[in-house]
Amino acid sequence: MATATESTAFDRTGDEATPIRAILVGVVTREDDADEVERGLDELARLLDTAGGEVFARLVQNKSTPDPRTLIGKGKVRELADLCRNNEIGLVVFDCDLSPMKIRNLEDDIRDGDKKMEIRVIDRSMLILDIFALHAVSAEGKLQVELAQLEYSAPRLTGHGTEMSRLGGGIGTRGPGETKLESDRRHMKRRVDALKDELSVVEKNRRTMRASRDRSGLPRVAIVGYTNAGKSTLLNALTGAGILAEDKLFATLDPTTRKFELPGGETILLTDTVGFIRKLPHHLVSAFRSTLEEAVYADIILLLLDASDPECAAQLAVTEELLDELGAGGKPTLYVFNKCDREATDTVSLMGIVANKGLTSEEGDGRTRTAVYISALTGQGLDDLATALQGFVRLGKRRVTFRIPNAEGGALSRLYSEQAAVESVDYGDEYMTVVATVDDRVYGLMRKYAQE
Repeated sequence: MATATESTAFDRTGDEATPIRAILVGVVTREDDADEVERGLDELARLLDTAGGEVFARLVQNKSTPDPRTLIGKGKVRELADLCRNNEIGLVVFDCDLSPMKIRNLEDDIRDGDKKMEIRVIDRSMLILDIFALHAVSAEGKLQVELAQLEYSAPRLTGHGTEMSRLGGGIGTRGPGETKLESDRRHMKRRVDALKDELSVVEKNRRTMRASRDRSGLPRVAIVGYTNAGKSTLLNALTGAGILAEDKLFATLDPTTRKFELPGGETILLTDTVGFIRKLPHHLVSAFRSTLEEAVYADIILLLLDASDPECAAQLAVTEELLDELGAGGKPTLYVFNKCDREATDTVSLMGIVANKGLTSEEGDGRTRTAVYISALTGQGLDDLATALQGFVRLGKRRVTFRIPNAEGGALSRLYSEQAAVESVDYGDEYMTVVATVDDRVYGLMRKYAQE
């Protein structure tokens, strides 16, 4: 039985692994922007590379109204079929979602009666699901991926016929496994229900861990952003977490939380989260909701952006839209522009984003810095990032001098246990003079010692 991590994106020939060659297809309708479609295909190419394939060609169909049968029409299907047949192409990837009927029609028309021709047509969502299956490592991640794939595959059982009996071994076929794909809808529904039950137990455990972190009183900071913005690299640079960090889309799926001490002595919890992307499949959002909700339960959002990517502004819009969808919009947000060491970085564009968002890149006049420029890889700007985070943590807090009798030393211990930022302690004959930054709750507990 194939699992989410056992199958491969490669065809094996001898001792060498040959990436699957694919043709990418985009459609420009009267409602679409041609440049946006090209940018979507650029991203689709990166997704394909992450899945272990390589782009042989790109086709773009300009059609005011999509063809109801094949989306691209007979002429473009014939062109696609000739390219596949003459160059031994076995995979076609559309940069949009396809209905089960369109997939069947496209595969039938490309074969054109040639039963020996092996061709698979998949859409963007299926490719992303495949990448998640490839990168799922933890038990929770594998359950989430399998659930998303089964829910996406269910309506696509109809029409595949004998193909459903083949064991998946290429892009778009990883995941649930042979017996699951061959089973009828009733069996698939039972499996989906079982996965949901298992994930509900995992989610309960995650809620328990969150409650434990809540009791610690430590501020929670979620690192969110577009996939491959450098979230894992940043967490490694700040905390030495040692998690996988690669220059690929969706290199890591499982959230990781580590403690980080700020310059003023406060300790915070930093959590690396799943990356976002355009047209993130609905079933992935649903299956990974408990993981994505790490951002919902955070006190502060660290929104990481790839400053070297020309699509930085568009990626920011996608990230903020998904945060709003999850219910994490409106939280205190620190915008962090990563990879600023790269020559491709467009400083003018970055300043435009900062200006449009009304962000500040310097502290002063009581303001807290809301935009920071860094390179997580080289360490550039990480001190500024830590200082900016400290400013967010101290929002709504006050700097107070407490005069605590030596006989009541437990009050000083309480300040430390409540994660107050203790700046100095001066031990006198009868009193301790303590300067600390505290929130309203701690101030209320310690008010009798405060020097107004």
